[in-house]
Amino acid sequence: MLNNSTINQLRDLRLSAMADCFIEQENNVSINSLAFEERFAFLVEAEWMLRRNKRIQRLTRQACFRFPASIEDIDWHGKKGINKHEIVKHSLGSYIKKAQNIIISGPTGVGKTYLACALGHAACMQGTAVVYTRLSDFFQEIFEREDNSLRNKYAAVPLLILDDWGLKKFSLEETAEISDLFERRYGRTSTIISGQIPQNAWHDLFPDPTQSS
Repeated sequence: MLNNSTINQLRDLRLSAMADCFIEQENNVSINSLAFEERFAFLVEAEWMLRRNKRIQRLTRQACFRFPASIEDIDWHGKKGINKHEIVKHSLGSYIKKAQNIIISGPTGVGKTYLACALGHAACMQGTAVVYTRLSDFFQEIFEREDNSLRNKYAAVPLLILDDWGLKKFSLEETAEISDLFERRYGRTSTIISGQIPQNAWHDLFPDPTQSS
């Protein structure tokens, strides 16, 4: 009866994983050979793992990645210009803590979007909020909704992935919008930009040359 009461109390406290682990311990005779501290550690770990996994799932769902990509599944064969060591290092997230940015450029079909999504998923695994969007979708959403809360969301998210950069030249309105976004994010958050245009050719995308510096 005492154990049933404890289990019910754990569930009332929304500690379902601890409750399930406690039931497993009660049904496992060999668990009696462990010290109380060890048994309790298993209960805490079960709850911690459940909540961690739920947070990762929520962050991944909210990120809206184009691909369910992961660093472990990247095919490195034939990927010229991609340094595996550097990518794995970036997947640990130190660039996010330093509010640094990543630019991924190259021709169609080399896996730029997949790589960006893989880095984003790695960030989610570490508990970092991420938003993925194609640049065209970003502009459409911003201009159609005219909602400052949406601008604030893109400005504040710890990691923003802007995909399909440079598919066309920016209008004056788009230039103002992207400039405001970068100014608000600079030194505070991290951005991954993925596109076909190399950085040294970005100035051709802007109608006002002063915006490309």
